[in-house]
Amino acid sequence: MSGSWAIPGLDLHLELDRGRKAASLEHALRTAVRDRRLAAGTRLPSTRTLASDLGIARNSVADVYAQLTAEGWFEARVGAGTWVSEHAGLAAPAHRPAARPTSGLLDLRGGIPDASGFPRRAWAAAARRAALDATAAELGYAPAVGAPALRASLAEYLGRTRGVVASADHIVVGHGFGELLGLACRALAAAGVRRIAVEEVGHEVHREIIRAAGLTPVPIPVDDDGADVEHVGDDVGAILLTAAHQFPTGVPLASARRVAAVRWAERTGGLIIEDDYDGEFRYDRRAIGALQSLAPDRVLYAGTASKSVAPAVGIAWAVVPDPLLPAVVVERRRSGAAVDVLNQLALHAFIASHELDRNVRRLRAEYRARRLALESRVADELPGCRVTGLSAGLHCLLELPPGTNEERVSEAAARLGLRFHGLRSFRLVGGQWRHPPAMVVGYGAPPAHRFGEALELAIRAVRSVIECRDG
Repeated sequence: MSGSWAIPGLDLHLELDRGRKAASLEHALRTAVRDRRLAAGTRLPSTRTLASDLGIARNSVADVYAQLTAEGWFEARVGAGTWVSEHAGLAAPAHRPAARPTSGLLDLRGGIPDASGFPRRAWAAAARRAALDATAAELGYAPAVGAPALRASLAEYLGRTRGVVASADHIVVGHGFGELLGLACRALAAAGVRRIAVEEVGHEVHREIIRAAGLTPVPIPVDDDGADVEHVGDDVGAILLTAAHQFPTGVPLASARRVAAVRWAERTGGLIIEDDYDGEFRYDRRAIGALQSLAPDRVLYAGTASKSVAPAVGIAWAVVPDPLLPAVVVERRRSGAAVDVLNQLALHAFIASHELDRNVRRLRAEYRARRLALESRVADELPGCRVTGLSAGLHCLLELPPGTNEERVSEAAARLGLRFHGLRSFRLVGGQWRHPPAMVVGYGAPPAHRFGEALELAIRAVRSVIECRDG
């Protein structure tokens, strides 16, 4: 099936697959931009016109336009239509020699949000309200555990959006998840805990924080059902879990294992530390609530504003269960590093005005479009590879054909100017490695107008290693 449209100075022919009209239209438009058949600055026909010319549903065309706009190939100008972005097609076509981008390294590392999407005006308005409305008492020294207004708004927000059982007096505010993890680990160490179970793949910096507190991290195997908590021993005093969306494999903790983790905590008196780092971002409309709701007295729940607003906000929170709360408060006071009050009050105003809800919804649409774009490109251009992990968050796995060397893919990407890491680089050594080769694709990291370029470089890096191996 083929079709064409004509606008002043332009007649473009598109080949479409009758069985996959929307997907093939998206591919054809992206290819036309990449091959320079659609030049930067070209105005595109309206969705109604193109749908009529090609004989497909207008909604399908609108979805394609929206996805390519989210990737940075197109720009939507209010009242003026849709245009080919000035930044589109910066990566060289596949048949040309690879060249290192001159504008600096691009990033596809996992767990990094697109800071260029920071809601500047909404945040500035919230900060202004906070400064104008703050009482003299609020402008003084706040409690070490956080400003009361923010703790109250967080309790309401977390209960409403994540199902967390929380009251303001159980919330401790910190600079980031790492700081709160350190407080919890030092409190555990003071209580005599020596070992903490962690998922076998995760953030190395978190393991460093654990070791700095005097605890030993013990790896838990991770499979398609998440962390295998069934084998956690009674000699372990705590478990650190990314239950909603395991980092970096992208799988959720299965319901049976959630129950098993809670039973372990209740039987041993141990603590579960739940890192809900991107729980707000679920794209298939089946939200997974916080594990904490199953056992509020055995789970320390932690989250941050880094993904939902921006890392620069520098605010995180923990809902601390009664048994550990006094010790965590002591450690918080000893740290002497309270979060500045005006920033806390700005976040309070941001939440109270529902700007946080609106921003999360906007980011969901953006990151969902990126995830779909990745899946489409992989299906079309990387045979033998597949995207895995829950349709959620800011990252997923790109499984590679058996025998593919992850490090060589990372090296090939680096030569192209792209940060791109393999799954093994997140491993805590110990136990048996049972995962196929895979790359962690952090599709949240690049700014919107450069996501298409980053994705192109990643595909070229993977393809070059696979072709070299097969050749």
